[in-house]
This record gives sequence, C-alpha cells and structure tokens, in this order.
Amino acid sequence: MSEACGCGPDEPRPEGEQEHEPEKLWQVTEIRAAAAAGVLLVAGLVVGWSGGPDVAELALYALALLIAGYTFVPATVKRLAHGKIGVGTLMTIAAVGAVLLGEVEEAAMLAFLFAISEGLEEYSVARTRRGLRALLSLVPDTATVVRDGREQTVPPVELRLGEIMVVKPGERIATDGTIIAGRTALDVSAITGESVPVEAGPGDAVFAGAINGTGVLEVTVTADAEDNSLAKIVKIVEAEQSRKGAAQRLADTVARPLVPAILVVAAVIAAVGSLLGDPRVWIERALVVLVAASPCALAIAVPVTVFAAVGAASKLGVLVKGGAALETLGRIRGIALDKTGTLTRNRPTVVDVATTNGATRGEVLAVAAALEARSEHPLAAAILAAADSVTPAEQVDAVTGAGLSGRIGGAGVRLGRPGWIEARELAADIERMQHAGTTAVLIERDDHLLGAIAVRDELRPEAAEVVAGLRRGGYRVAMLTGDNERTARALAVDAGIDEVHADLRPEDKARIVSDLRTRRPTAMVGDGVNDAPALATADLGIAMGAMGTDVAIETADVALMGEDLRHLPQALAHARRSRTIMRQNVGLSLAVITVLIPLALSGILGLAAVVLVHEVAEIVVIANGVRAGRVRALTTAAPATPAPADRAHA
Repeated sequence: MSEACGCGPDEPRPEGEQEHEPEKLWQVTEIRAAAAAGVLLVAGLVVGWSGGPDVAELALYALALLIAGYTFVPATVKRLAHGKIGVGTLMTIAAVGAVLLGEVEEAAMLAFLFAISEGLEEYSVARTRRGLRALLSLVPDTATVVRDGREQTVPPVELRLGEIMVVKPGERIATDGTIIAGRTALDVSAITGESVPVEAGPGDAVFAGAINGTGVLEVTVTADAEDNSLAKIVKIVEAEQSRKGAAQRLADTVARPLVPAILVVAAVIAAVGSLLGDPRVWIERALVVLVAASPCALAIAVPVTVFAAVGAASKLGVLVKGGAALETLGRIRGIALDKTGTLTRNRPTVVDVATTNGATRGEVLAVAAALEARSEHPLAAAILAAADSVTPAEQVDAVTGAGLSGRIGGAGVRLGRPGWIEARELAADIERMQHAGTTAVLIERDDHLLGAIAVRDELRPEAAEVVAGLRRGGYRVAMLTGDNERTARALAVDAGIDEVHADLRPEDKARIVSDLRTRRPTAMVGDGVNDAPALATADLGIAMGAMGTDVAIETADVALMGEDLRHLPQALAHARRSRTIMRQNVGLSLAVITVLIPLALSGILGLAAVVLVHEVAEIVVIANGVRAGRVRALTTAAPATPAPADRAHA
C-alpha cells in the first residue's frame, strides 16, 4: 500500500496475522466502528430534529467522532512520529479544525465516511489476498506415508524428503514427489488451469494439490510442505506484489508530493483569506480544500487492482510476479516464441535413419546414443529411446551450437548438425529430412560418415489456433529457434508464423529480441533455462510449462504453469483488461481532485459534501479495482488502440 495513503495499512501484515484476515465485511474492525458511529450520528440527528437537549445531541456526535476517528487517528499519529505524512493526516487536521470551529457534526460525518472507506479497502485487499493463498488449501489435511513397513496417516507438515507416500484414487497429493509405482490420470486443473487430466506413471513428477485418478500411486517425497510448488507460488507472488508497475508509480509519484503541497495550499488559503475577509469562513474553506485535494483514491487505485489481478491470474494457471510484470504484460504487442517446448510438445522422436559406408541402422543409433548418453539436449531422449542398448562414450565434449565429440573403443566419433559435419553423400537425404520439418544430425567415426538421424518434435495441437488468435488480436508473432532454416520454416508454415529466425545460438536469440523491442513492446516465451538470455533481454520474460521448475519460476516475470499454449493469450487478455482498469482508476481519482478543489475553494461545497463525494469516489475505485479479480476464460482480443509502433511495422 502506498505510504502516501492513510486509508488502510501502510505496512504489510506480519506472517502470523495472515490467518486472521476478515472473511466477511462485518469482521472488518473499521466497518464495525463505522456502523456504531453511524448509529450515533442518526441518534444525534433525531435528537436535534425532535428539539431534544443540545448537550445530548453534541454528546452523541462527539462519541460518533471518537469511535470512527479511532480507526485512523492513532495510526496517523504513529506515522507522523516516523516522519510520514499521509491522507490520514489531512483527515485528522480537517476533523480537528471542524471541532475547533464548532462543527462537531461535520467532523463526525467526515470520520464516519473515512472509516467506511478504510474498511472497504481493508476488506478488498484481504479478499484478493485470500484468493491467492487459497491455493494452499488444495493441500489435504492428511497424507499416507510408509514408515517401518506399514502405512501411517500424518499431517503433510510431517512428511520428510525421501519418504514414500501412498496416494489412493480420488485423493489430493500432499506435496511434490516422483512416482515410483502405479499409473494414473492426474487432475491438475486447480494448479495449472488445464482441464484435461495428465497421464502419469513411474518416473513422472507430481505436484502438491493434484488429484489422483483411478490408480494407487507410490510417490517419493521431493519437497517438504513449506517448500512445495504451491507454497513457492504463494511466497513468490506475495513477495513480488510490492514491485510497482508504471501505473502504480504514476499514482505514487502524484500522491507523495501532493499531500504536503495540499497542507501548504490550505495554510495559504486560510492566511490570505483571513487577511482579506472573514477568518472563520476562509479557515473553513481551507479545511474543505484540504479534504477535497486528498489523494486517497489515487493512492489505492492501482494497488487494489494489482492484488485482485495477480490473485485471479493464479486461478488461470498463470504466475504473474507483481504489478510491474502485470503492467508490462498488458502493453505487450509483440510475441517471440521459442520453438522447442513452446510451439512443440518437447517430446521428439526418431522418424528416419539414413546410412552410408556400410553402416547399419543399429550401428548409427548406437554411436549416437553413446554420445548422447549423458546429454540434456532435447534430441538426446529421442535417440536414446530409439537405440537398443547404450554404452556411454568416453571423453565426450559438447561444442555449443554444433554437436558432440568423443571416443568409442579408441575411435574418434562425432554427432552434429550439417555444416559442422559435412553431409557429403548424404546431402540429398539431409535436404529431404529438413524439408519434411525434422531436425537432422550426422554421425561419423574416424572422419568416415556413418549416417544421419531425423528427429521430429510435433507441434502442439493448439499452436496454430493460438498463433492465429494472436495475429487477429493485433500481435506480431515471431519464432526463434536454434534449428536449421528449412526445418524451422516447415514448422512455422504449419503454425501460421511468417517471421522466422533460425540457426540461432542463445546470444543470437537475445540480439533478435533486442531488435524486436525497438519496434514494439515484446515478450519472449521460452522454457526459462535455455532461453535465459532472451528472456532477460525482452520487455517481459514468460516461462512455458514452469510448474515445479525452480529456475523458470524464479527467473521469469510471468510463468505459465501448465503445458497448454492457450494460457498465453488468456494471460495477455487478463493483463490487458487489468491495465485498462488501472488507468480508469488513476484517471477517475485525478478527475475527482480536479473538480472538487475549485468547488471547495468557491464555497459551493461544504466539508460534509466534499467528504461524501471523495469517499464515494474511493468506493467506486475500490469496486472497479476488484473487478480485475474476476477470471475470464478469454483467448485473444484486439488491442483497444494499437501502439504507433504497431502501425509503423504492421
């Protein structure tokens, strides 16, 4: 919450207090105080209208002032002691001034309305924070663990790394782990936003909160309850919510100097007016101007929206790391997509093997598998799966962007892309493989060519639909890949992408993204590890399929937790809508201040009327900000106003 605003807590709640946040409006202290003050105000009005004793009427107003004022005056004094001036300071001065002028009723009304606005702000922020922390409720209350050869039921916090959990059909998984026995279909919709169950079996990672399908699973615990994937998401988002986007910085930039400036202006109005006219009239007008110019609605305009939008994004399976990322995501107009693992399934398979110089298919695959035995390259898994047996090669060295070299039985062997290894008599086979949209690698032994292997990673089924939707929405889409030009072009045609950059090293991707940024705000979508330079260079880095991947979650500005590419346009639409709401709130807040100041200075509006208008505007701003918390299952939509760069480079 901005320090410029006295409407609500300026400091984050201590960790232990998060559990006691109000779940209902009536549980908010400020709302209860305002209700009590409101009853006393009505009672005072009734006593006055009925001709009752003036002392009784005054006592009721004074008591209403004390009860409502207690919600902000002590906090204001505490902040003043630390040298912080906020909107609460303006309201306190206005209330004290009204009392000194004998307007106890107006002072009580000011405190009453201000207490309501504080309570509504507290409730809205608490509600959106609860929406995010509700992810933790996906963890079950108990878990079944095997100890001393028998199954025991324990709380998830007692699970230890390496222990074996037993997850029965229909149960939620208590923490992250790896399946060692059993097969099932996992419902991960509450975590990643994907509606289709995910098939899982031995060796597959599972995450806290996922619902087991029909099979009994034995799972090795890989993270404790405080450090599982759900807990990480909540911790990261709560920590990153303090990061401010451009709209929030605008609100802070305006609000912070505005408060002391208002105090100075009010003092000048009171002094000059008293010299030229009735001091009582001008002091009262100075107090009204002081309240009219208070930037409370401006200071909370963006934070409330950010809290709501970030919490709602988590329900879409999108991790947005604070206001800065949300603001940037909302203004993106260019999308750079990595090929492997983003546009494709990242499950490559060997589809063709060409041989030469008397080598057999099995021999070519055996040499390739020996070199790839300890490689983490996406092609390695495909080659290893196709080989009958694997005996790791010796002295294996990786040549960045080229391939692998090593020794088998004293003979030098190499595997690499065409160009690094000459295709020679297999040139026609390589061209055929690449035109078919596959990635081709050559294998040689002692400088004699043995063969070529074609590996294909199929496009995600939703890739073409997503790209078409992004283009209809006014986004420029480019594909970046380290694959060869022919293969990249073939896949790009299937995906509907015109702009293709192929044969790229990691540093080349970063350079291309830097160039794209000069034309329009650009996001890079990759796996969060191999594309790290490009993700860091882009206006916004988006990690694809980041559930449980520490590097992706930590380094990206936005992480799509699931494997469904349709979450990308969904996230863009949500951020764009949230950014629009932010701008509406800032504009409304500034407009209210601009209109109220001259009306207050001219005496058209009194203290009570100004307070009422201000607090109604604040309620509208809060309600509008909370709208960002409504999850919309959108795909793509055209930007309201294309950026100039878009027009110039369309």
